Amino acid sequence: MTPPTHHTLPNGLTVLLKEVHSAPVISWWLAYRVGSRNEPTGKTGISHWVEHMMFKGSPRFPAGTLDREIDRAGGQWNAFTSMDATKYFETLPADKVDIAMQAEADRMTNALFDPEETESERTVIISERQGAENQPTFWLQEELRAAAFRVHGYHHEIIGDEADLRTMTRDDLYAHYRGHYNPANAAAIAVGAFDSADMLAKIDELYGAIPAQPAPALFARPEPPQQGQRRVAIERPGKTAFCEICHRAPAATHPDWMKLKVLDAVLTGSSGASDNKTSRLYEALVKSEIAASVGASLTPTIDPYLYSIIVTLRDGRSPEAAEAALLREIERLQADGISESELKKARKQSRAAFAYSTESVTWQAYWLAQSFILGEVGWFDAYAERLMSVTADDVQDVARRYLLPVSRVVGYLHPTDAQGEPA
Repeated sequence: MTPPTHHTLPNGLTVLLKEVHSAPVISWWLAYRVGSRNEPTGKTGISHWVEHMMFKGSPRFPAGTLDREIDRAGGQWNAFTSMDATKYFETLPADKVDIAMQAEADRMTNALFDPEETESERTVIISERQGAENQPTFWLQEELRAAAFRVHGYHHEIIGDEADLRTMTRDDLYAHYRGHYNPANAAAIAVGAFDSADMLAKIDELYGAIPAQPAPALFARPEPPQQGQRRVAIERPGKTAFCEICHRAPAATHPDWMKLKVLDAVLTGSSGASDNKTSRLYEALVKSEIAASVGASLTPTIDPYLYSIIVTLRDGRSPEAAEAALLREIERLQADGISESELKKARKQSRAAFAYSTESVTWQAYWLAQSFILGEVGWFDAYAERLMSVTADDVQDVARRYLLPVSRVVGYLHPTDAQGEPA
């Protein structure tokens, strides 16, 4: 497999290219270093809203034009906003990729932000948020994040607060777009069946003429150290109780992040693995019939974020019982560590899950884009090697240093009936 190559155009655009000739397909991505972490109070959700507006057309590609062209070419396109980034992609037959490259070059500078379309999209996004609110866990996780991050932009949901979604203006959105969508704040990524020299020449032709601007000063405030355990309790209509326990986790580029990834595979089973029925928390919570399920989240982020474990309770079981059982397993791991057989299984599962998530050219391009966002373009390539270098002592060490009460945020969701009484 050809390793990716890294280039920078004179206007500051980062270019990452990876040749994969297994099929006549290319995935083309534009990644911008701006996400919900860069939004001040009053502008929460603005990055996600701008992403929506980028599909509303430009003078060259009026709204709906690209939908038809990409569909006719047999491709797919989409975009998403995360805490750290906004990413746009098209995956197309290799001989049709010019459509994508031209479209992204155009909307980097020429998106319309029509006032009527802006107002229409306000309604769509508020409805999207209200739809998410139908899930009880949305409320739990929003409260947990708000408790964990009181200063840093990770404290609010990507979709934003409804109060801000109702008051932001078209001028706010356009200023955010003009301030952040420029070559020095972006990367172009191509993975698939192409010749790298030819592809770089095409990129230079299409993107090299976009005027250089200084990279924007991204809004970001460091979170002060947590001074003790924090707890939240939510009551929402429903029938199911939940318990979620979060601990501070380092940035993805920190050496400890991969150690926590292996720790998570021991505790909950690796994300993407076929099952987690031999993980420690499955044994302690599901087989004991305290929980219906247990899962976890460790997101690769620019700044320190959270390692979260969420437990879905069985009927009649309490969040307190789930918390006690979960903390016993954490304390056992801290005291006794893990066996070599557990380590080998955890590393193998994690490596297999990552490999599975990178089989397609689309996902390989995604991970290259994510590496750019994290500020380490080789992060994706080094993933498996770093994972396999984690030792049993490393796992015990990060358990002792990160899974501590002082850095813990605990959330309970208690279900109520329609009248608000405990279910």
